[in-house]
Amino acid sequence: MKNPLLPVKATITGIKRETEDTKTFSLSIEDSSYTAKPGQFNMVGYPGVGEAPISLSSMASEGRFQHTIRSVGRVTEFIDGFKEGDVMYVRGPYGTYWPLDNAIGNDILLVAGGVGLAPLRPVVQEILERRNSFGTVTLIYGSRTPDNMLFLREIDTWRKNIAVFLTVDEVTPNTKWDYDVGLVTQLLDNAAINPVKTFAFICGPEIMMLFVSRGLSMRGFLPSRVYVSLERRMKCGIAQCGHCQHGGKFICKDGPVFLYKDMSRLADGLL
Repeated sequence: MKNPLLPVKATITGIKRETEDTKTFSLSIEDSSYTAKPGQFNMVGYPGVGEAPISLSSMASEGRFQHTIRSVGRVTEFIDGFKEGDVMYVRGPYGTYWPLDNAIGNDILLVAGGVGLAPLRPVVQEILERRNSFGTVTLIYGSRTPDNMLFLREIDTWRKNIAVFLTVDEVTPNTKWDYDVGLVTQLLDNAAINPVKTFAFICGPEIMMLFVSRGLSMRGFLPSRVYVSLERRMKCGIAQCGHCQHGGKFICKDGPVFLYKDMSRLADGLL
């Protein structure tokens, strides 16, 4: 049996700068059987430096996948210095995933904030591959400024098949911005959403997920159809170290994708 704690080498086959502090790394490992579902994560790092939990930002196929990584800590700052052809170490995939199969035949609402669009990007990719399996698909994406938004060119191609609403907190002087300014919650009423037949997948800052989830509940969404993604304090990835234990749940094993109602019910609820 494969050791779940044993990392493998992942060669960087491409790097794309998304924002000033965020890059998308295209990776390849020798294990062509490697596969992952949208929403799962890898532990990514380098010996002697450490590891960080990073959700996959693309579909995985034949040992090839992508991670979109923001440079915000020791491990990610170290990875930020890598070049094409360098090697990082990954282990996984771990955790739960967005329930796309349950949503077949239904509408889908995706709500993302900041780098929270990265774990939802493979959802969009899979939806586009199976577009006829789903009804209306809506993406609401917000960021601090236009310069902080991910995948903008790619989003333009998504518009051909899904409805897209973009917003930012503020627009800096001399910056061209043709979309909304304000919170993502303000856009919930702009989208044509049928709460009875829609699954909602939400990823971003916890305070954003809190207010979006509550807003959807007020608009008639069923509690069994609102999902959020959490990442915090994960170390082992297999619920053995206890770092990410939250109440009776382990973020790494029981998540990172949860029903919002399950996390909001905990006494020390994150949301």
